[in-house]
Amino acid sequence: MIQLRKKAEEIVLRTLFMAFLFLFLASGCQKKEVVEFPPLYSDKPPLTKKTVYLFGVHPLHNPKRLFEVYQPLIEYINKHLQESELRLEASRNYPSFDKKLFSGHFHFALPNPYQTVESTKHGYKIFGKMGDDENFRGIILIRKDSGIKSVEDLKGKTVSYPAPTALAATMMPQWYLYTHGIDINKDITNSYVGSQESSMMNVYLGKSSAGATWPPPWFAFMKKNPEIAKELVVKWETSSLPNNGLVVRKDVPEALVKKVSNLIFALQTSEEGRKILAAMELSKYEPADDTTYDCVREFLQDFENEVRPIRLNNE
Repeated sequence: MIQLRKKAEEIVLRTLFMAFLFLFLASGCQKKEVVEFPPLYSDKPPLTKKTVYLFGVHPLHNPKRLFEVYQPLIEYINKHLQESELRLEASRNYPSFDKKLFSGHFHFALPNPYQTVESTKHGYKIFGKMGDDENFRGIILIRKDSGIKSVEDLKGKTVSYPAPTALAATMMPQWYLYTHGIDINKDITNSYVGSQESSMMNVYLGKSSAGATWPPPWFAFMKKNPEIAKELVVKWETSSLPNNGLVVRKDVPEALVKKVSNLIFALQTSEEGRKILAAMELSKYEPADDTTYDCVREFLQDFENEVRPIRLNNE
């Protein structure tokens, strides 16, 4: 009898041990959740009693940097809204942003001029733009020690850009090279590296002989990475076009569009607003409409006729 009791106790203990071991191993085998920097990409808006409207910004920066720069604008606008709320949404790259914009995912958006004119074919209307058009131009950087003196010296070398559909940072520099004797489809290797920062870093690291971007990211890069930036120099720059646009989906209530417009266009009139603009390397936003971008349409037509298709096959 004693032996049976001991046997039963052993079975119970063994069972408890196996159950504990199973639970331990099961919990240990589960993958740990990876915590991302906001935004956490989701199709579901956060729980709120207010109506949420998505505000998308094209990949001027990587998502982390973009939130640092543009979230204060969204918070400023939301402070002045009662029944509505804007939510900033970043995109990992240009193709991702294009897909969202052209499918009507965003309610409000800040696209580049190419995306701005294209958005009007997908249910959006233009209501404003960034000011400082003189800054909407392409610049081409090289290392100071590269020995490159003329555009001709780029033949046979690699040039980096953020993305094929980046207007100021890709298409305008490629047009510049084309008009200065470079066949970009044959004479050089085009490397689309995903972001403004990557385009500049590729030059610094020697992965490309030249890299294209546009002034605001370059200004921010110089402030954030002065030791790296001092090894680079702006060798060439293009002429300018109208700056990035502000668009809104046509089904967004007009009263909300007017409220958001008034807040954005008056940023430069307050200390808080000027601080928000300073982070964007911008002096103001201003009203705009479809006709504002007619010259952009002309440029895009010439570019596609003379240089390359705007949207490449792998996009």
